Amino acid sequence: MAATSSSLLFDDIFTISAIDKEGKKFDRVSRLYAHSKNYDMDLTLDYNIELFPLESGQSFALALSSTLQRGGASKIDGGDGEDKEQDVWRPDGKGRRGLEDDYDYVMYGKVYKFDGATSEIVTVYASFGGLLMSLTGSFRHLTSIVLGDPIYLLVRK
Repeated sequence: MAATSSSLLFDDIFTISAIDKEGKKFDRVSRLYAHSKNYDMDLTLDYNIELFPLESGQSFALALSSTLQRGGASKIDGGDGEDKEQDVWRPDGKGRRGLEDDYDYVMYGKVYKFDGATSEIVTVYASFGGLLMSLTGSFRHLTSIVLGDPIYLLVRK
């Protein structure tokens, strides 16, 4: 798991066990099922197959972050007395480069449900513009994730 000064909330390596095992519902979206090597977590994730093609049996690194800024979020004074987060990513390329440079596929979304099946095992649910994720495992590895908070999902092969 990431250090406390880092913006990473979760980081692990997953191996895909199945893709679209319940059938394909959309042309450009698939649902993968994967299991992590280090923390014994189960992942279900919808992803765009045109932007990021994956195959069953393939491994990938997945990270969840509260910001794209390296080393955590830092605030600056926006001139009007309000603290604003510094621009990290901008489509025109003028922003500072952040964590997105280290990954192949990035999505932004929100944690909408936190379900505790037992006192030890929990499931975090997030939506990334309708693409859904569920991450199930020991609560110890998911304590940094907060219900209602925005979240970045970062993946690399």
